[in-house]
Amino acid sequence: MTRHIRHAAVFCALLLVALLVNAARVQVLHADAYDSNPANRRDTIARYQQPRGDILVDGRPVTGSRDTGEHLRYERTYPLGPLYAPVTGFASQEYGTTQLEHTEDRLLSGVAPVLAPLPLWNEFTRSRNAGGDVVTTIDPAAQRAAYEGLRSRKGAVAAVEPSTGRILALVSVPSYDPALLSGNGATARDAWARLNADPDRPMLNRAVQRTYPPGSTFKVVTAAAALDAGVVKDLDERTDSPDPYTLPGTRTRLVNGAKGCADATVREAFVLSCNTVFAKLGVATGVDRMRETAESFGFNDGDVRIPFRVAGSTFDTSVDRAQLALSSIGQYNTRATPLQMAMVAAAVAGGGQVREPYLVERTTRAGGGTVSTAGSRPVRRAMFPATAIRMRELMRGVVEDGTGKKAAIPGAVVGGKTGTAQHGLGNSGTPYAWFISWAQGGEDMEAKVAVAVVVEDAANRRTISGGGTAAPIARAVMEAVLKP
Repeated sequence: MTRHIRHAAVFCALLLVALLVNAARVQVLHADAYDSNPANRRDTIARYQQPRGDILVDGRPVTGSRDTGEHLRYERTYPLGPLYAPVTGFASQEYGTTQLEHTEDRLLSGVAPVLAPLPLWNEFTRSRNAGGDVVTTIDPAAQRAAYEGLRSRKGAVAAVEPSTGRILALVSVPSYDPALLSGNGATARDAWARLNADPDRPMLNRAVQRTYPPGSTFKVVTAAAALDAGVVKDLDERTDSPDPYTLPGTRTRLVNGAKGCADATVREAFVLSCNTVFAKLGVATGVDRMRETAESFGFNDGDVRIPFRVAGSTFDTSVDRAQLALSSIGQYNTRATPLQMAMVAAAVAGGGQVREPYLVERTTRAGGGTVSTAGSRPVRRAMFPATAIRMRELMRGVVEDGTGKKAAIPGAVVGGKTGTAQHGLGNSGTPYAWFISWAQGGEDMEAKVAVAVVVEDAANRRTISGGGTAAPIARAVMEAVLKP
């Protein structure tokens, strides 16, 4: 009898060893395969079993969570959806995440290791931390002013604080309601199909994901390059600039939209936005110095993140002299996002320095404890301080005496530059209206805001202009920031 018990015990021990070996095999060798198997819904169920952390603007949440009582319990809500969609993006049970919802997903969903009270605590307790919150740099008044200014038009606005790089507004119109995509049922699928089929592309964040020819707003870069290179020494000296100007090596004649550009001074040409003067100035400065200055402003940098990726703005360096002339007035292959052009204006306002833009001020735990902060941001020199002083003069002239008068704010110092950018086959498309600017309150020691506005559409080609269409929107944003 004892022998049979001993055999049974050995057999049971072998079964136990086999069970342990198999468990180890599954957990060590095949864990990744089981985790990634579409049939394994444990992580998905756990992910939506608790409310998601919030994205905050001025201390108030612009996101929320709704208890559906379903298997995937909590859905994302967006009380002011279209207004903040370019900032938040969406968090969908069906289609994943975008924008801040994507880059900050681990913190918002509670799986970021930094949220755990102790290392490996959740591994032992099988628990999940409450989602953390993301505090943005957005100024709600500036965001709303930009959104309402663009409401009936297609375009984008970006506004930054020159002294820090904080993004104060990020607006793209037409927009969409991210809440329509939050669930996983027919409503979300229908909304997804409709939004993707819309030719106006409402889910495209035009402020950071689309580049445009910047037109005459790029003359800020060209003027800075020419001043830094010593090609221009006196803003009030007459230039040898014919009107029209024949592009080098071609028979193509470049003309102006304003009168009085022949041999105009740089100051006059900037106020009048003379294409001929700045095209010739770009050629005289040369492609190397133009490239150096453009890149110091942020062009040709394909790795800008705020924290989500910003499309790279480009200044083509493989150009002949005729192409360089067109590039120097923001045409040919020169392309820029609205955020990039806001950085150009900010560099002028900030004494020639460019601060890296950022959208997240800090992240916190659900209880309010700080997880991370933006900290000090990298700074690079876009132009000499003396050049920045002269560029401020030029941009003030545009608002006080030129095409940007509609951006003027009583009691404030405002500088700007208008632009009307041609595009399409044979320049057949409705021109884009641009305005970039900065503003300093009467009692402020430095500029408080730099703005870039681009408007894509108008009833016809003759009703769109940087000064008439985009400048009033920029003014509203700047007033919102300066208002005490």
